[in-house]
This record gives sequence, C-alpha cells and structure tokens, in this order.
Amino acid sequence: MNAPVQYGPRVAAVILYLYVGQFLSKKRTATALSDLFGTPVSGGTVATMAQRATGRLGGFIEMVRERIAAAAVAHFDETGFRVASRLRWVHSASTGKYSLITVHDKRAVEAMNAAGVLPTFTGVAVHDAWAPYDTYIDAVHALCGAHVLRELQAICEQAEPGAWCWAGQAAQALRDIKTLVDSQLARTPGSLAGMDPVALAELAHRFRSAAVIGANDTRSRSTTLMAKAHALARRLIDREADYLRFTTDPQVNFDNNAAEREIRMTKIRQKVSGCLRTLSGAEQFCAIRSYLATAAKHGVHFFEALTRLAEGNPWTPEIT
Repeated sequence: MNAPVQYGPRVAAVILYLYVGQFLSKKRTATALSDLFGTPVSGGTVATMAQRATGRLGGFIEMVRERIAAAAVAHFDETGFRVASRLRWVHSASTGKYSLITVHDKRAVEAMNAAGVLPTFTGVAVHDAWAPYDTYIDAVHALCGAHVLRELQAICEQAEPGAWCWAGQAAQALRDIKTLVDSQLARTPGSLAGMDPVALAELAHRFRSAAVIGANDTRSRSTTLMAKAHALARRLIDREADYLRFTTDPQVNFDNNAAEREIRMTKIRQKVSGCLRTLSGAEQFCAIRSYLATAAKHGVHFFEALTRLAEGNPWTPEIT
C-alpha cells in the first residue's frame, strides 16, 4: 500500500467500465460504485483512474495508428462533440480489426494530420464526399453509397408527387448495382471475378445517365436547392469511379457504416452524460474507447481488457 486508500485493478476496471464503457458521468460512476459495492470514491478518483489508464496506452495507440495506416482499406469519419462548452470534433479511422478515435479543435486537414493516419495512408480510404479527405492524394478514394442515397432521397422528396425524378433513377441504379455485387460475393466470397459485366455496364449507364440529366436540368442553379442538386449531380458524374469502387474491389464496402459506428459512441456519451468538461478528459475518453473498440474486434471482452489495463499490462493484439 502506497496511499491512504488504494483500489485494486478489478475495482479500477469497474470504474473505467462505467465511466468510459457505459458513458456515466464521473459523479454517477462514483455513486454507482458506492451503491453497488459500498466502495466510496469521488469524482476526482474516477478522473485520476481515467488519466492513469490513458497514460498506459501510448504504445497501444501508436501501434493501432501504424496498422491502420498500413491497411489496404480503411474507413474515416468525423462528428461534432461538445467539450468544455465548445464544439470540438471527434475523428475516427478504422479497419475490421483496429479503431482509432481522436478529438481535436478542428474538423478538417489539421485534425486529420494530427490523427496521424491519412498523411501516410496509401490504401483505399472510404469516406463521405467531404472535400478535405480528397487532399490526401496518395490514397485511393471510395465514397459512401449510403450517404449519397440519403442525398438523392432528399431531392426526390422535393419533386412533384408521382413525377419522374433523375435522383430516383440514380438511386435505384445504385441499389441494383449493390444487389448485383452482393449476389456475386455470396456466390464467391472475396471475389468479383464472376460478375456479369454486361449487367454491371447497363446499371452503371443508368446511374450515369440520370446524373447527366440532373446536371442539365439544374444547370441554371437559380435557387439554393437547385444549386445543391446540381452540385450532387456533378459529383456523381465526376466521382463515378469512387462511388462504384465497391464493384471493382471486393474489400471495399458499399457504405461507410463501419466508420459511423466508431463515432456513434461519442454521441451516445453526450446524450447520456452531456459534454465533457475538459479537452484532456475528451482525449482520455477517446483513447480508452479506441482501446475497447479494438479489443472488441478481436473478441476480447471489455472488462477483461480494462482489468489488464488497470494492472498496467494492457491487452495488445497479435501481429497477423
């Protein structure tokens, strides 16, 4: 014992589990420990344990960063996060085995550079069509199909009821292309070699034709809505290869849901316990979430991973 009160690794793991794993505030975490186990702790103790745990993750976070940067395909996304009564930005970079979640004052390139993945990434970067991602020219880009389907649906909802809409044709063609690709992958997992090229070409033509019609119909850009529709139609034409990247590379998903799942946890945290009070607290939260998300992808239970972290021996995935 080197302090008047000292908690073992399992108690520390419970505290981290409630605070970071279940998104309770420091005060509610302390109350839960007292109510459940008769173990009185303060909010300051909770904060100290989170800080101590994060201090043990330096090597782990760097390893995750390097492995995502070296991956063939990675997913990227960002979302707003209230910290110290200000809007900050949480960024995610992830693969099927690794998750890196960071927080920064900025949303764009400065924050992406600070996260440390995209500056050296040369694989396929899956993301929405937000322009700062395109500044990383060493990466190959794949745009999220689910995101653009929502954009197309918004245009369809503005059209006259029952009238033909170019956005509807583009959306249906994209859905049909996804069905074609999914059917082929179901028959030959991991390979698109047997996919019908004629069927794919016909659907791609429908997709492209709809976008061309949309660009022509909205070229006047006389209203804000028309300008947005025109920009979308032009993007579908100019970035067709990026939207259809999933038809040529079986490792590339149709959507970017993998990245959206990573940052959804920060939104849940905000709904459950409100904003974090300090940027350092937000950084600790994101580092531990990176650790837990990566452990979960390797089949390691949250509590086991947190116990090892509290013992000073954080779990580390094997090199595969």
